[in-house]
Amino acid sequence: MDYLKTVVPSQLVSERGSNLVVINPGSANVRVGLARQDSPFIVPHCIARRTTQVPKLNVQDQMLNSQVSTAQHMEREKAYDTIASLLKIPFLDEEVGNNSFPQKMGRIDGCNLQNPKKDHAFTWTDVYVKGQNLSIGSESSMNKSVANESLGQQAGTNSGETSSNECKFKEFICGEEALRISPTEPYCLRHPIRRGHLNISQHYPFQQVLQDLQAIWDWILIEKLHIPHDERNLYSVILVAPETFNNREIKEILSILLRELHFTSTVVHQEGLAAVFGNGLSTACVVNIGAQVTSVICIEDGVALAHTEKTLPFGGEDMSRCLLWTQRYHQTWPQIHTDILTKPIDLLMLDRLKESYCEIKEGELDAAAVVHSYEDGMPAGSHKIRLTALNVPPMGLFYPALLVPDVYPPPPCSWFHDYEDTLEDVWDNPRRSDMSDSLFPGISAGLPMWDTYPVFSTKPKKEEKVGLAEAITSSILSAGRIDLQRKFFCSIQLIGGVALTGGLMPTVEERVLHAIPSNEAIDTVEVSLQNFICQNK
Repeated sequence: MDYLKTVVPSQLVSERGSNLVVINPGSANVRVGLARQDSPFIVPHCIARRTTQVPKLNVQDQMLNSQVSTAQHMEREKAYDTIASLLKIPFLDEEVGNNSFPQKMGRIDGCNLQNPKKDHAFTWTDVYVKGQNLSIGSESSMNKSVANESLGQQAGTNSGETSSNECKFKEFICGEEALRISPTEPYCLRHPIRRGHLNISQHYPFQQVLQDLQAIWDWILIEKLHIPHDERNLYSVILVAPETFNNREIKEILSILLRELHFTSTVVHQEGLAAVFGNGLSTACVVNIGAQVTSVICIEDGVALAHTEKTLPFGGEDMSRCLLWTQRYHQTWPQIHTDILTKPIDLLMLDRLKESYCEIKEGELDAAAVVHSYEDGMPAGSHKIRLTALNVPPMGLFYPALLVPDVYPPPPCSWFHDYEDTLEDVWDNPRRSDMSDSLFPGISAGLPMWDTYPVFSTKPKKEEKVGLAEAITSSILSAGRIDLQRKFFCSIQLIGGVALTGGLMPTVEERVLHAIPSNEAIDTVEVSLQNFICQNK
């Protein structure tokens, strides 16, 4: 113990980092890597399992509302016009004048409009086990006659075995490959985490969520980190848990890591703290803008202030959906079947377009681009189009009505009753001398501590319905002392993939400064971009 108290952190990582796995489950992607690695593997947090039902890609999830109400549509249009006024671009009902490219847009990111960026198309995932004679390239000619016949025969047998002249499907597919499965294939897509919580609902049972989570992480450990099952007992895990997780969710994930994945021990680290320490700071306001959720938390001298936490139910994926809506409204999107609810590959395409072209700046921001259509397992079709109003979707972070986040509602939280905030220390009782190590938090011997896990009746965390600037300002002002507030306003750390959006950092700085009430004695705001967790868009 004396050694652990005096050792330099870099030396400890060097000595033990090779046997230390770091796992950070985000709202849509999971980051996994060894502590000694410079950057983790970033994998979409989803799994597609083979089904013997109708050969169509089903998305097993909580009920998705694909319809936008009239009130939401009107609020979205109003938000667009408000943003248009700020950015000095035409309102929705104003005519563009002509369909040619404006002359002032001769170059976008160093690329001529007549020569758009080369956006490579995604390819459909090969869902067949390697070694079979049937390849994905011959799908169009053989899939309908062979695969469907195979499914029909499987439905009539108990074993589900295929004969030598039939193709054999993979039982499950994880990560991005799961998102690129053709809707005609017999697979069911699942997302075990949605909007920063375990995606448990009547449509996605609790046990199924945990099994999928285990399967995804086990696949990553084997395929990416090359850690087989019989060597797991040589490794420990640091779980970097998002502030959105509650203690019950942490409990279940720890059980997976220790009981199912067979790691020898695990430590839970809060995401906000990891971000601050990773930047060499001890006090900051951490703003994590992920794919599906945005969280704000203030850290003082290495301690997360629970009462300053704010959770916003939107992120990068909502910006991608807004990009599609904007193009369709302006009639710049080609006449292709783009449906992100039933074809996740379309969302991958939109995410790539958003990352390549969207930024925050004044004036009309258009660009030539190549979009792709993906139909029934056929090769992708290319369409050269003009994307317009590319500076509008990122502004949805400050005007959430533009994003309509209710299309992807957060999972219900009624499945458990021992809710407690992860930021509050429920282990504040002093350790008794007669308490064994196996009953003390942090010791992984069988997890008997969970058998008597206390039941709390606290209320679920509230999700804010405000914009990013208001959430940051409210979080910092709730910190208390004026000297502490000034520290936080001068040390706002942006993390998460959306933080890489061009022009976002100065916009946050400006809008937070204007959001501070006039009666507050604060006149300085400084925002910086953190390197920690900046890959999740």
